[in-house]
Amino acid sequence: MESILSSPARSSRERSVNQAGSWRLGIPTYIYAVVLSSFCVVMGLLWDIMWHMSIGRDGLFAPPHVVIYVGAVVAGLFSAYQILNLTLTKNHPGRLEAVPFWGVFYGPLGAMFCVWGALTMLTSAPFDDWWHNTYGLDVEILTPPHTILAIGIMTVQFGAIVGVLALQNQYRNQPATEFADADTRRLNRLKWLFAISAGLLLTTLFTLASESMMKYRSHRDSYYIAAAIVLPFYLVAVGRASLLRWPVTTIAGLYMLFLAAPSWLLQQFPATPRLGPVLNPITHYQGFVFPLLLIVPAFAVDWLTHRFDKTDGHGKKMNDWLLAALLAVAFMVVLLAVQWPFGGFLHTSPLARNWFFFSNSWTFDNPPDFKYRYAFSPRSIQTVEQFAAGFGRAILYAFISVRIGLFWGNWMKRIAR
Repeated sequence: MESILSSPARSSRERSVNQAGSWRLGIPTYIYAVVLSSFCVVMGLLWDIMWHMSIGRDGLFAPPHVVIYVGAVVAGLFSAYQILNLTLTKNHPGRLEAVPFWGVFYGPLGAMFCVWGALTMLTSAPFDDWWHNTYGLDVEILTPPHTILAIGIMTVQFGAIVGVLALQNQYRNQPATEFADADTRRLNRLKWLFAISAGLLLTTLFTLASESMMKYRSHRDSYYIAAAIVLPFYLVAVGRASLLRWPVTTIAGLYMLFLAAPSWLLQQFPATPRLGPVLNPITHYQGFVFPLLLIVPAFAVDWLTHRFDKTDGHGKKMNDWLLAALLAVAFMVVLLAVQWPFGGFLHTSPLARNWFFFSNSWTFDNPPDFKYRYAFSPRSIQTVEQFAAGFGRAILYAFISVRIGLFWGNWMKRIAR
């Protein structure tokens, strides 16, 4: 494979190493800003969901919305400045590495994604306010304005990932023995910025698909079909693009932390419903959903990748089609092995009804004595034959998902601008 370190990339790397004495380690400020904005929008999104569960009534400038908008503004402004600086400074040394757009603008590809995403997010704000004023409280996560917002959020988050990758990939094909101390520190920082960015986007993806993966669905084939479609392609792609030793495991662990931490925190704060009917008179914020135990199948994916996806002297690299089949089966079988009993524990066990697992969380507009609050309804029960047929389809979908992920991961490994 041709080295990704072209002459412009080498010159950029040399300039960065010269700046490595600062806290930024030669990493552009806008990279830190867009990763921070990705964190803000995820925390705001999760807070907004819990606000709807616990309080109901909101407005354009409700606190969770403000956190989301701050994330959009930060990503948009810092990325726009990076683009305009390269565009208006004709002799800027970074222009040779920039991506031209419309023959007028020059900038990093990640920054362009962030600007487009930020504009989309801010456009969705008045639409969402009108939607609530017209139709009241949302009963679904993916309403039309939320769909527009979600597209904007994921574009910003993907921009953060691309921005970090363009810098990380400068080191991809270089032996570690060639690194100066500044190189090593900068690369380690970039590895973790990528993992954090990828974990935040994974949290968003799960949140958008969470209605199909609630704990009361964990004994149905539809739960695993949704997981097979949404999760493997992304995990495999970012795992292939990352330079961490155990990338999929690390990113899955970060997803679990990012998803659970807001619920752990907000449950400690009072919240009073402001919209009727109040069937469950709660007094504190209600937790969202406990994350999937994704770290376990993620570890299986990493282990198999280390074993079969090598090009060095320790083993022959497996064909991507065969690797996709192996990873798909392993991911789904391990996910079933851990999530079936854990989903049952979350939904039915009294030991899960506490602040840590927050299985006792219940929205204000649902009666607390609902018959199936802590039990699987008959509609959630399938025969062995029905479940096996559905799970077989899930493995097929996972195979397609993983194969797309491997292809996408190869593309991400080549991002250089």
